[in-house]
Amino acid sequence: MRKSIWFLSGIAIAFSTTALATPSLDASYGDHMVLQRGQPILIGGTAAPGAKISGTLGSVTATSTADNAGNFTLTFPARDASAVPITLSVTDGSGTITASDILIGDVWLCSGQSNMEYTLERSDGGALAVQNSADPQLRILAVPKSSIPEPSRNFGKPASWAAASPATVPDFSAACFYMTQQLRAKLGIPIGAVGSYWGGSQIRAWMSSPSATKLYGADQMALLHRYAKNPLDAVTAFAPEWEKWWKGKTGGEPWRNPASIDWQPVPKISPWGEWAGTPLAKNTVGNVLLRHTVDLTKQEASADGTLSIGIIDDGDMTFVNGHPVGDTFSWDSERHYRVPASYLHAGTNEILVVASNSWGEGGFQSPADHLNFVIEGGKTIPLSSGWQFAVAKTSEMPPHSPWDQIAGIGVMHNGMIAPLGPMRFKGGAWYQGESDAGIPGYAGKLSELFAGWRRQFGNQMKMLVVQLPNYGERSDHPVASGWAQIRDDERTAVAADDNAALVSVIDIGRFDELHPPDKLDVGKRLALAAEGEAMPMPTAVRSGEGKIVITFDGIEGGLHAFSGDHPLAVELCGLDQPSCRYATATINGDSLQIADDGKPATRVRYAWSDAPIVNLYDGRGLPVPGFEMKISR
Repeated sequence: MRKSIWFLSGIAIAFSTTALATPSLDASYGDHMVLQRGQPILIGGTAAPGAKISGTLGSVTATSTADNAGNFTLTFPARDASAVPITLSVTDGSGTITASDILIGDVWLCSGQSNMEYTLERSDGGALAVQNSADPQLRILAVPKSSIPEPSRNFGKPASWAAASPATVPDFSAACFYMTQQLRAKLGIPIGAVGSYWGGSQIRAWMSSPSATKLYGADQMALLHRYAKNPLDAVTAFAPEWEKWWKGKTGGEPWRNPASIDWQPVPKISPWGEWAGTPLAKNTVGNVLLRHTVDLTKQEASADGTLSIGIIDDGDMTFVNGHPVGDTFSWDSERHYRVPASYLHAGTNEILVVASNSWGEGGFQSPADHLNFVIEGGKTIPLSSGWQFAVAKTSEMPPHSPWDQIAGIGVMHNGMIAPLGPMRFKGGAWYQGESDAGIPGYAGKLSELFAGWRRQFGNQMKMLVVQLPNYGERSDHPVASGWAQIRDDERTAVAADDNAALVSVIDIGRFDELHPPDKLDVGKRLALAAEGEAMPMPTAVRSGEGKIVITFDGIEGGLHAFSGDHPLAVELCGLDQPSCRYATATINGDSLQIADDGKPATRVRYAWSDAPIVNLYDGRGLPVPGFEMKISR
C-alpha cells in the first residue's frame, strides 16, 4: 500500500461516518465492552451535523446534539460494578445502532512499546496461562496498529471487544493480561483491558495534539498537518533541515552530485547482512547511499511518475535529480513516492536513496520485483537490478520527520488513542522508554503523556509506569547510562504526580535480553500498584553528622539486602562522572546510611547502569527503583 494512501486512509475513515444516515459509535464502544464504574459514562460517536441524538443504556436515557463536524457525546450517570449484561442503543431519528452484553467494572488502558506488546503466549508460562484464560468477566480490546498525521475517531482496521479465552488472548499483551487477571481475582468485578502498543515506538508518537504542540511547537505540528494534505509538499519543506544535518555530518551533498561518490555494485536486493564480502555484512548499523538511474524519453519525462523502492529498514530520504521526493522511517512499509514531471528530464535521471539503519540487518526488505518506476499512463520500468551503494561517513541517525511512522509527533496517539473517544478508564499502564534512551527530556514528555490521557479519559486516571528493566552492558565501575537516565526520568515524573505509581522491574530482566519473558511478575506488581499498594520510592537524601541518609516511602517490612550484608550498586558522585564511586550503605529500617568518605559528594545514585545487579528490596520482595538524587545539607 502506498504510504501516502496508508496515512490518509485513516483520515478518510474518520470523516466518512458523518455522511451515514445511522449514527456511528467511536471505535472503543461495542458489543461485550466494559464501562468504568463510579464515573459518569460518556459515549462518543458521529452522526449528521446538527442531528438530535438520543441514547438508552440499560433503562437510563440521555440526549445530545451532533456538532458542526458531526461529533456527539452522550453522558449517562455513574453506575456501580455489575456483571449483569445491559444494552446500549443510540439513535438520531434516521437509524439506530446498538451494543449488547455490556458490563460495568474497572477499565485499564495498557500502552507503550515492545515490552508491553510482548504477547501472552510468548511469556514464561504463557502456554498454561492461555489454556486457563477463560473468564467471561475479563474483556479485552486489542487496538490495531495505526500511525497517522491527524486524529481519527476510527481504528485503522476493525477491532472488537472479546471475553478472555484461549482463542482471544494469545496475542494480547502479557503484562496487561496478567495485571488485569490479578485484579479480577482480587476485586471480583468485571475488568476491561484495552491494549494499545507498538514495538520500537518513541514516547512522542503517543502525544496528544495539545501536548505535542507544547513540546515541539506549532511549526512542527503545521508540518505534520501539511503532510496529511500533501506528502510531497511536506517532504520538500522538511528536506532543508535534513540536508543541513547531513552536510554538517559528512561535508557532502550526494543528492546534488552523485558522480562524486565512489560507488560499488549492490550484490543483490536483500538485507545488508546478506551482502557477503562487503563491510555491511559485518556491521549493518549506519547510513548507506543507494543509487540508480532511469532513462526517459522526452515524452516519458513529461508525465508524472511513481518511484517504488520497497521496504527500507529502517529509514530513507529519497531524491530524484536532487529533488527530495520521500522521507520514511518504518521497517515494514513499502515506499511509493510521487515524482512530478517537473523533476524529470529526457535522458538519464538520477535516483539517490540515503538509507539509515539503527538495528538489525537493514536495507532492502522487499522482493526485487517490487522496485520500479511507473510512468503515469505509461510503462513500468523495473529497478530490480543495477543498483550501486556506498557506505556513508556517518553512522549517526538523521533527523526524524514529524510524520515518522514509529517516532512521529503524535502519530500513534492519532490512530490508536484518539479513536478511544471519551471513554472513562480507571487508569493506564505505561511500559516504554527503550527507544528514548539518549534523548533528553523524557520526564517532561511523560508528564505531558499523563496530561493528554487525562484530558481525553478523565482526571481520575491513575498512571502506572513500569521502570525499564536491566538490559545492556554490565559494568564493574560507575558509568554513565542512558537507560538509567530514563529510569530516573520515569521516577521523577511519577514523583511529581499525585495519582501515579512507579513499578520497578529492575530485577526481572537479563542483560542480554531486551524483552524479559517473565511478564507474570510484571503483571503482579502492576496489579499491586493498581490496587493502591504503595511502591518503594526514594524521597530525600540528606547529609550531616558525618553520614548521608536516604529515606524512602512505600516500604513495608523494612529494607533488606539479599545475599549480602549491604546493598549493591550504591554510588556517591560529585559534579562530574569521573567523581562517581561505589559506596557502602547500611540499612536502618526504611532508610539507608552512607558514611561520608571525605570526598566531594553532591548526588547519590542507585542501580545506575544499563544492566545493574541489585539486591535491595522491601519486606514484600518489591525492589527499590533505580534513581539519582541530589544531596541536601
